[in-house]
Amino acid sequence: MLRFLTNNTQWGGFALAFAMLLGLCANLYAADENEKKKAPPGRSSPVVVADARLQLLAPVTWVSATVISLNDARLATEVEGPLRQVAKVGAVVAEGDAVARIDNTFIKIRIDELQAAVERERARLQFLFQEVVRLEKLARQNAAAQTRLEQTQSEREVAKNELEIANTRLRQAREELARHVVRAPFPGLIAERFMRPGERADVGDEVVRLIDANDLEIQARAPLASINYINEGMQLAVKTDLGDHAQAALRTIVPIGDARSRLLDLRLDFKGKDWRVGQPVRVALPTAVAKEVLAVPRDALVLRRDGASIFKIKPDDTAEKVSVEIGIAAGEYVEVKGNLNDGDRVIIRGGERLRPGQKVQIINEGKPS
Repeated sequence: MLRFLTNNTQWGGFALAFAMLLGLCANLYAADENEKKKAPPGRSSPVVVADARLQLLAPVTWVSATVISLNDARLATEVEGPLRQVAKVGAVVAEGDAVARIDNTFIKIRIDELQAAVERERARLQFLFQEVVRLEKLARQNAAAQTRLEQTQSEREVAKNELEIANTRLRQAREELARHVVRAPFPGLIAERFMRPGERADVGDEVVRLIDANDLEIQARAPLASINYINEGMQLAVKTDLGDHAQAALRTIVPIGDARSRLLDLRLDFKGKDWRVGQPVRVALPTAVAKEVLAVPRDALVLRRDGASIFKIKPDDTAEKVSVEIGIAAGEYVEVKGNLNDGDRVIIRGGERLRPGQKVQIINEGKPS
């Protein structure tokens, strides 16, 4: 009986101690939760922001385009003869540099012959000038010399014309000699070589293809209906298959549709991109009249299964999640509808793991958005 009471008392002590321990743990947990609620928020998250803006946007369609050179020429010969030199593919040439040379042996011989003919006609003309002076003196004393004088004067005028003809033929031969060298009409790169040294070239044979890789433009083909929504000078978005984006100005519209494709030819100017001739790109063309909408950069959108949202910055530099409806998309901007106003700051970088109400640190403060 005594042993039973003793065991009972021990179990009761254990139960009391266990209950006290549970109570202490509960109090510590409650205190910890209170401390968490009272504790200041953790380290702010760095973000990049931009402004929501009212701007004109229009729906666009992406059409295929190609980077081309403004100067792309197939250089041909203007005289015939065997080729002595042809520039190699890949050679960089300046304006006026020789890209091909044709054997000029026979034209040099011809020039020597014509040079001699010019000297002959010049000597004959000089003689006739002196003869006219002599006959003029005789004509004053002897009437019979007058006929001879008139004949010599006529021969002198003919000699003048013969000398001019000889000089013209000489200039023509020298010009032909110069055309035995095919020169670059603009600086560029030899992209193709159609003939080799030793081959005989006829007049008009293409020798090399020269491309200026620095003076580029974009050629796009657009549906005929696009002409109603585009105009010269308009800035259009351009992108490559690798995701590189740029803005290009519409330089000209050729307002004539191709009979087969029913497409317009568009040419766009662009600068500052290290793109190559022949590179495929895509151009965004508007398909409707632009209208004023509230737009944000595409990077501001957070897309989830339950819909699209953005994070805007409240005055206390905390993030507020705003559900939005997506509208017109054009270039880097997209129309949004929701609890957002013109000028609101929205997060475009660093918002992937943000929680509503979380403190943020704006790292592009003071920079244009």
